[in-house]
Amino acid sequence: MASLKALKIRIGSVKSTQKITKAMKMVAAAKLRRAQEAAVAGRPYAERLEAVMASLASKVGVTEGSSPLLAGTGRDQVHLLVVVTSERGLAGAFNTNIVRAARKKAEELEAAGKTVRFYLAGKKGRVLRRFYPDAIAADHELGQHKVLGFDQAREVADDLIASYLRGEFDVAHLFYAKFQSALVQIPTGQQIIPVPVPTATVDAPNDGGAAVEYEPDEEAILADLLPRNVAIQIFRAMLENAASEQGSRMTAMDNATRNAGDMIKKLSIQYNRARQAAITTELVEIISGAEAL
Repeated sequence: MASLKALKIRIGSVKSTQKITKAMKMVAAAKLRRAQEAAVAGRPYAERLEAVMASLASKVGVTEGSSPLLAGTGRDQVHLLVVVTSERGLAGAFNTNIVRAARKKAEELEAAGKTVRFYLAGKKGRVLRRFYPDAIAADHELGQHKVLGFDQAREVADDLIASYLRGEFDVAHLFYAKFQSALVQIPTGQQIIPVPVPTATVDAPNDGGAAVEYEPDEEAILADLLPRNVAIQIFRAMLENAASEQGSRMTAMDNATRNAGDMIKKLSIQYNRARQAAITTELVEIISGAEAL
C-alpha cells in the first residue's frame, strides 16, 4: 500500500490536472460558438459555388481548350490526398478520425494500382509520416497566422494548383471533419482537382428551368472561378475543422475532468483507509505498552 505522503501528493496532482482540464473545457466552449457560426455561415457560399461550377461545366463541356482544372491531365495515376488537421492536440479523436479516413482512401487507391501522395495541412497530420514516409509531398503549417482567414486557404490552393500544373499529380482529394455538433464530427473526403463534372442529366444541377445569360461567356467565367473554387473548398474545410476541433476538445476535456474527479474520490478513500489503519496501529501499540506497564 502506498504511503500517506505519496497518496496526498497524488491527490494534489490530480486536482491540479482537473483544474487545467476544466479551464480548457471552458475555453473550448467559448471558442466553439464563434467557430460554429463561421462554419455554418460559410457552407451556403461553398455549396452554391460548387453548384455553379457544376452547372457551368455541364454547359461548356470538356474540350481540348478547357482549363486543366476542369479537363484534368488525361491520366488517373497519381492521387494527392490533402489532409487538413489541427495544429494542437488534446482534442479527443478529432485528428485521428481525419487521418484514418485519409489512410482508408489511400489503401483503396493503392489496391487499385494508383500512386498516392499526401499534402499535410496542419501539424497533427504528420503522424502519416510513420505510415507513408516516402509519400509526403508537402507539409504546410497553419499556425503561422493567429486568426484563421481566407489567405491561409489561398496559400494552400495556390501551392496545390502550381504543383498540379507542373504535372506532379493527377487528382486531388480533400479530407477534413465536417461539424455536426460538439459530440459529432464527420470525417469527409471530396475531390477538388479536377472539378467533378456531372456525368448524367440526373446529376446536373437544377436551375428551375430559368434562362440564364452569362456576361462574359461561360468559358471566361469558368476560367476565373476554377482557382477560386479550390481556395473556397479548402477554406470551408478549415472552418469546419476549426469548429470540429473545439467541439471535440470540449468533449474530451469534459471527460477528462470527470475522470479526474472519479480518481480523486478513489484516492481519497484509499488515503482515508490508510490513515485510519495507521491510527489504529498506533492506538494498539499505545494500549499494549500501557498494559505491559
